[in-house]
Amino acid sequence: MTEVYLLTDYKGFFGSKHNARPPGTGMRKDLLIQYFAPYQILPHFIPFSEVVFRDADWKGKYVFYTSSEDAGLHYKDYIEDIVYGLQLAGAHVIPEYRFLRANNNKVFMEIIRDLMNHPALNTLSSGYYGSLEEALQAYPELHQPLVIKTAAGAMSSGVARAVNTVDLKRILKKFCRTPYFFNEFKNIVRTFKYPGYVKDSKYRQKIIVQNFIPGLSNDWKILIFGKKYYIFKRPNRKNDFRASGSGHDIYNYGDTARPPQGIFDFASQIFTLLDVPHLSIDIGYDGKKFHLLEFQAIYFGTVGHERSNCYYEKSGNDWTPVYKILDLEQVYCDCIAAYIKNQE
Repeated sequence: MTEVYLLTDYKGFFGSKHNARPPGTGMRKDLLIQYFAPYQILPHFIPFSEVVFRDADWKGKYVFYTSSEDAGLHYKDYIEDIVYGLQLAGAHVIPEYRFLRANNNKVFMEIIRDLMNHPALNTLSSGYYGSLEEALQAYPELHQPLVIKTAAGAMSSGVARAVNTVDLKRILKKFCRTPYFFNEFKNIVRTFKYPGYVKDSKYRQKIIVQNFIPGLSNDWKILIFGKKYYIFKRPNRKNDFRASGSGHDIYNYGDTARPPQGIFDFASQIFTLLDVPHLSIDIGYDGKKFHLLEFQAIYFGTVGHERSNCYYEKSGNDWTPVYKILDLEQVYCDCIAAYIKNQE
């Protein structure tokens, strides 16, 4: 029997599940226990707050965890402390801490992309900055369209396109603004009191600046659970370049997505490179080349699983649809069991 530890939040919940009832309650623990059983895996559910480091031996133990999208990401910040501590203690934290750091943090997601430095990951050119001043220093004038993204945010919130320098400054001021009015007042006073004093920036939200890919009328999101690939197509919003957030009801799921030739091979390459049990990736296709737009390895949305009439699986050299409706908990347990087996 293989023992694994599943870390739950302060509400006692684990994971992300689109159709959970009540909303936000995550995956069902009873189903996780049920679907782990055939693999001889025994899950222990432990709250983050009950993880003990002093005089505890975590070395070699398998630890899986949930994340959080709480307003301000305060609880997610606490989760990072615990998960990183477990990784330092020698636990098999799955996925690795770096993927938790990249969850709802597009700056670190881009850092992972750059560190891996693989052609499949790097069709986009990205810069990441901690202030408006740094971004404007890198782009004093704009000669081609750019995409600006806030580090956090989903459903295309915090994503905009700049087509000229005026656009760029306006978007950066909006996305980077950090309104701490008392500190701003102190800074003004110090400029009079101390000659040569340099005020703190009022624009210190970190952001990403990327090249704009023309000709994209949609993107595809693929949810990967081991060998099972769930796909859906997201059309761009009307008179907009953004696809995410255009509305679940107008997306094309499963075999209605009509995936282009080669997209699953591209997704599989990304999945293998990142070496995680499950993954959510956004892919753009310009007619010639696939582009990895974003990825998440933890706590991603699962509407694509819920609404798809099939998943795709590789058979020989082909990707074929499999028309089975499976519980999310089963899909999750299957991929975790396969991942553990590959590690041993």
